[in-house]
Amino acid sequence: MKKTIALFLIAVTALMSFALTGCKDDGDGHVKIRLSEVTHSIFYAPLYVAINNGYFEEYGMEIELSNGGGADKVMTAITSKSADIGLMGPEATIYCQAQGQKDYPIIFGQLTQKDGSFLVSKTPQPDFEWSMLKGKHVLAGRVGGVPAMTMQYVVNNAGLDEETDLNFNTDVAFNMMAPVFESDDTVDYTTLFEPTASEFEASGKGYIVASVGEASGEIPYTSFSASKSFIEENTELIKNFLRAVKKGYDYIKDNTAEKVAESLEPSFAGTSLSSIAASVTSYLEIDAWCDDLVFTEQSYIKLQDVMENAGFLETRVTYTAAVDNTYALAIAQ
Repeated sequence: MKKTIALFLIAVTALMSFALTGCKDDGDGHVKIRLSEVTHSIFYAPLYVAINNGYFEEYGMEIELSNGGGADKVMTAITSKSADIGLMGPEATIYCQAQGQKDYPIIFGQLTQKDGSFLVSKTPQPDFEWSMLKGKHVLAGRVGGVPAMTMQYVVNNAGLDEETDLNFNTDVAFNMMAPVFESDDTVDYTTLFEPTASEFEASGKGYIVASVGEASGEIPYTSFSASKSFIEENTELIKNFLRAVKKGYDYIKDNTAEKVAESLEPSFAGTSLSSIAASVTSYLEIDAWCDDLVFTEQSYIKLQDVMENAGFLETRVTYTAAVDNTYALAIAQ
């Protein structure tokens, strides 16, 4: 466990480059916010709706969105000041708290409250049960990340030991899981976000057999973080950022999946409206999104339970050290 956390922190440190200045005016009176996301998925639909529907512009912001390609790289962007805000698993912030940085990252809002991945099989299994993973080869996500830890939590709750009862593979990078599942005949299952899971099913490459989020229950899966100094210097901006995201969520809640798909389409070029709508429906059905963006202490405890179960947390980080709900609570009033 120590080795895994150390590797995460080394990756963050090794990737750090020269710090850039904070958010800037884009020339149109809008403040440019550099936002790094851990991956690109309909799982983060409220954010994309807010961008595409112009909600950030309404609050005087322009979002410069980049795909960090992993929590370690997103955290690197935050700590090196090459990004202002990061969207990633909250475990990354907890790991960095252990490093004792002076300008440490803080979670200021929660976007998703369920695991957004779906278990995809090579064969149809209408009567799937989690115990059926015994003896199988499963791509579970990268070691130490929330996807793999949540999957391990579900597997353990099904009475299986991830080390002895199945090939619980945590060696494949998140963005490579789909192609490896497709090309490697030894792999029986993988976990995939939407719209990839539905696209695989539509093309006959795989079959969705279960929702990891439904099996695991509520867990703070993805959150917004920024450095302590950025938050302190931009308190109103942080509130307005959350207001825009909340407005994106409200739009999803108040409209049909087909209407929401139209707002999401610019963010998912090459994906059909029907596939986007189906993905939105899938996430609504499991109550994937946090409606008020408040990162509760109860959910924080659940997250650390999952991390402990996976063997990646020796000492718990206090809730008040890692989370500042001031801004999410302010906009909820």
